[in-house]
Amino acid sequence: MIKTLIFDLGNVIIPFDFGRAYARVEQLTGLDPATIRSRIGGSDLPERLECGRIAPEPFVEELSAVLGFPIGYAEFCELWSSIFFPETLLPESLFESLKGRFRLLVLSNTNPMHFGRIRESYPLVRHFDHYVLSYEVGALKPEPLIYREAIRHARCEPGECFFTDDIPAFVDGARREGIDAVQFKGFEQLREDLQARGIAI
Repeated sequence: MIKTLIFDLGNVIIPFDFGRAYARVEQLTGLDPATIRSRIGGSDLPERLECGRIAPEPFVEELSAVLGFPIGYAEFCELWSSIFFPETLLPESLFESLKGRFRLLVLSNTNPMHFGRIRESYPLVRHFDHYVLSYEVGALKPEPLIYREAIRHARCEPGECFFTDDIPAFVDGARREGIDAVQFKGFEQLREDLQARGIAI
């Protein structure tokens, strides 16, 4: 029997597209999107940020140097958080329905800047009992440690947890830890996945 429901954030609850931030960087620097992606991808900065191995302020300083343009911290936070779309992929009514019947967790590869913006901009995250965040745990999906941390906060056995994520490798990582996990393909598919487990919404 499922006791805890675990949700990824990005492109499960909240849609995002890094291209939106790259377009802003292009306006500031004149660099084309391919060069921006190459420079950022060629550094280890995003991974270090999401693992909590670098704080946001020095991250901004180092990334500004990589991209070759100076930018203030507040301005960068605004730019970096422009990846998010305003409308969520899952309705708040879903979490209102589940709250109280199940323990609700977020399990996300994220960073302090993005999660800070999410808490400010998407009130529905208040329905969750705990947030398992890569930068706090010090590990990224699909590393075993982050799933084990989620299981610890689930307060039940791994097989009593249900997890949904849009990235197949992250679903597989959860399954290796004994979690009942499915790939997220939209609200209707999620509804069917939950109903198949006796969870009415």
